[in-house]
Amino acid sequence: MTDWDHETIENTGSEHNISELSVGDVARAIKRTLETEFGRLRIRGEISRPNYHGSGHLYFTLKDQEAVIDGVCWRGTVDGLSLTLEEGMEVVCTGRISSYARSSKYQIVIEAVELAGEGALLRLLEERRKKLVKEGLFSDEKKKKLPFLPETIGVVTSPSGAVIRDILHRLTARFPQRVLLWPVLVQGDGAAQEIARAISGFNSLFDKEKTPRPDLIIVARGGGSLEDLWCFNEESVVRAVAESDIPVISGVGHETDITLIDFAADVRAPTPTAAAEMAVPVRAELTAQVLDLMTRSVSAIERLQQSFQLQVDANARGLTKPEFFISEAQQNLDVCSDRLSLTASFLFQRLGDRVEAVSAKILHPREFLDALDERLIRFREKLESGAQIVFDVRYQKLYGLDYTTRSSSAVQRLLETWQNILVSNGKLLVSYSYKDVLKRGFALIRARDGCPIKVSKTLKTGEKISIEFFDGVKEASVMAGNTKNISVKGKDRRKKKEPQSEQGTLL
Repeated sequence: MTDWDHETIENTGSEHNISELSVGDVARAIKRTLETEFGRLRIRGEISRPNYHGSGHLYFTLKDQEAVIDGVCWRGTVDGLSLTLEEGMEVVCTGRISSYARSSKYQIVIEAVELAGEGALLRLLEERRKKLVKEGLFSDEKKKKLPFLPETIGVVTSPSGAVIRDILHRLTARFPQRVLLWPVLVQGDGAAQEIARAISGFNSLFDKEKTPRPDLIIVARGGGSLEDLWCFNEESVVRAVAESDIPVISGVGHETDITLIDFAADVRAPTPTAAAEMAVPVRAELTAQVLDLMTRSVSAIERLQQSFQLQVDANARGLTKPEFFISEAQQNLDVCSDRLSLTASFLFQRLGDRVEAVSAKILHPREFLDALDERLIRFREKLESGAQIVFDVRYQKLYGLDYTTRSSSAVQRLLETWQNILVSNGKLLVSYSYKDVLKRGFALIRARDGCPIKVSKTLKTGEKISIEFFDGVKEASVMAGNTKNISVKGKDRRKKKEPQSEQGTLL
């Protein structure tokens, strides 16, 4: 197909000599003419109806008061834009004029976009700030407290600028700590995306063995124009700072530079150097404070000790010496001890007298048994006489042999019953007797009056006593000097067939 231009069409003299063109040929000729005549140019206008397509391309309309032109930005270019195009944004677009044959429209293919003038930037900045304020990204409730002494500090900045050197120098001078640098672009296309990824990346570190998770993040950049600092006003950066679990210090620009990241950060520093100063305290100052507190603590303890000592001394002067109380108590103890000894001796003497008196009233077991035998004999005699009397009376009344026989039997049974009672009582008395004890080798010592002797102290030298063994009784006398030495004299009161042994002394 022959290439045609507008001159060729206009210079054709006859209608019949005009070449026949297709719609596509015309569209391509117009497209070629537009791209050749205009080439690359810069167009200023207002963004209208921006549309970020699912394919990644951006479609919008650029307009002013007089005309409208369509704009398209391919996906590769969209990723590199430093701005997010919004409705009503005044921009300057750099690109080339082309056409879209399917809709018979001409358009500008965008290569770069920048805001048109500082006023427009400030207006856009204010509108974005109000939007984020409504979402609560700048609320004080979300602000986190900075750690007093972070072990690891993450820094998001350019690795080649003077900012990182200033930060490291300041940290080293104040309190050297571990610093992790995440290198990013701080200006131009793609800077906002890198800064947002760096902040999110620090928050995603959890393997302390490989890369420790920072305790604090510093986002820093040197001073510059509003356009240079615009990446710190992007929503992606602001949202990353607001969503960070790690406290963030914003140190962007100079003291007069204000960016949206300053509102989202937990603390705003006027300069990057000031951000480093806020991150860590001065070690020398901390050391001085510790020493001062230690000195004050020691002084306070000494003053307290002196105060207590003065109180003790004052109280001691008003008290009697302990030796006085101890000596008096010892004396009282001695007096009470003497009184107790006398009282105990008196009580023991009285108790001994009472025991002797009671012992004298107690009958000897043999005497008790003899008396009991006599009472049994008298009782038996009375019983027999009474039975006889009853028998006689019954016999006289009945005059019968049979009754007499029965009465005799009854009396006999009664007598047997009483006999059994007497026998059991006798056995009981024998079991209670001390004779069984004598069988086991013991002896019973009596005074001349027959009373048992229980305590050797009551015996006097030369006193006559009797010693009862199981097989007989011996007479003895107490020897001088030792009441345990007893001289046995006399003979056995009981008659024995065998001759008696020689007399001797029982030890």
